Amino acid sequence: MVGDTGKKFIENTKFQNMDKPGQMKGDPAPSLELEFDSTKPLIDLPKPENIFVNEIELRQAIENRKSIRQYSEKALTVDELSYLLWCTQGVKDYIPNAATFRNVPSAGARHALETYLLINNVDGLKPGLYRFLAIEHKLLVLDTETGLSDKITDACLGQSFIKNSAVTFIWTAVTERMTWRYGGRGYRYLLLDAGHVCQNLYLSAESVDCGVCAVAAFLDEELNFLLGIDGKDQFSIYVAAVGKK
Repeated sequence: MVGDTGKKFIENTKFQNMDKPGQMKGDPAPSLELEFDSTKPLIDLPKPENIFVNEIELRQAIENRKSIRQYSEKALTVDELSYLLWCTQGVKDYIPNAATFRNVPSAGARHALETYLLINNVDGLKPGLYRFLAIEHKLLVLDTETGLSDKITDACLGQSFIKNSAVTFIWTAVTERMTWRYGGRGYRYLLLDAGHVCQNLYLSAESVDCGVCAVAAFLDEELNFLLGIDGKDQFSIYVAAVGKK
């Protein structure tokens, strides 16, 4: 029964019901970043320390934060995109094969999210689907097929601001990266982590004169298919459109 789904999830993921995770079994830790096709084009992003944005007080950013679904036709710059990626999933430091330390909190520093981008209007970048490689701070070009924006918009229940955005962030969860340490309870932490990341996007967007609208209403199978992921070991967890105010 649909009404019991949420209750069962909470009950089954209570701490006392946590199954024995892979870390306790001695399983090797999963990769800190998904492998990628090295034959696909890679784009260097501007270094975060070389990017200058508007000075804005934290209180002002918090008070200004609201969901915005209408954007101007002005493009984002690559500097601004790099800055938003840095604020949401930027790697400040990492221990190879162990952990990454980023600009958002994550349970046990597991950082199980990956960032995909539907780019519609960013100076110097061809419209299409990209993946952010957080450790390298680069963009991987996945697909520049014409009509992809319409398909992703359809997967997001036809919400037109997706294709009218300058860029739409699509976060996916890599389940093993979290469940290796926390077992089934790790699914709770994946949802929490997605919230942390999206809030950083809302706040950082204020300093580049952008609006954001988070989206949780999407057709899982369709969106996962368009990203080329299986929906089980890796699945779409949250979406957010971004554009100039």
